[in-house]
Amino acid sequence: MTMENSSGSLKMNQLSEEDRKLILLTQDGIPLTPSPFRDIAAQLGISEEEVIARIKDLQERNIIRRFGASIGHRKIGFIYNSMIVWNVPDEITEKTGRIMASIPEVSHCYERPRYPGEPYHWNYNLFTMVHGRSREECEAIAEKISKAVGISEYHLIFSLTEFKKVGVRI
Repeated sequence: MTMENSSGSLKMNQLSEEDRKLILLTQDGIPLTPSPFRDIAAQLGISEEEVIARIKDLQERNIIRRFGASIGHRKIGFIYNSMIVWNVPDEITEKTGRIMASIPEVSHCYERPRYPGEPYHWNYNLFTMVHGRSREECEAIAEKISKAVGISEYHLIFSLTEFKKVGVRI
């Protein structure tokens, strides 16, 4: 859960004591149970409906920008990560990016500027991120994407190290 408002910092005076408790209970993840919001509600002494309403309110006020799943892919065996860079003709970049982003194995899809001149000469404008259990699996995913969009000029860049990812905390 990301807790930044539009100015980029959390304003503590925007939070009630109940909101603070809710954020503290959820900022490191919600319980992996059949009824996580009911479990949170029981800890706070409020109803499940109120927990959900408070989360929606915090989002509407831009105190919580995003509330979503984040899976530790390395912990479940997906230890290979590859950014695949694609040279896509400018006139079909948006269409191609939408197709790539719809492929289940693609976790991220971004358009980036090209750098065709010196000193970089970087001709790739679409980037996708995929995760696999092996290098070969990532390569097979790249081939699948290539066939789906008809783009054959791409390069896989494998991650070497994953650094700790931590959201804003209160």
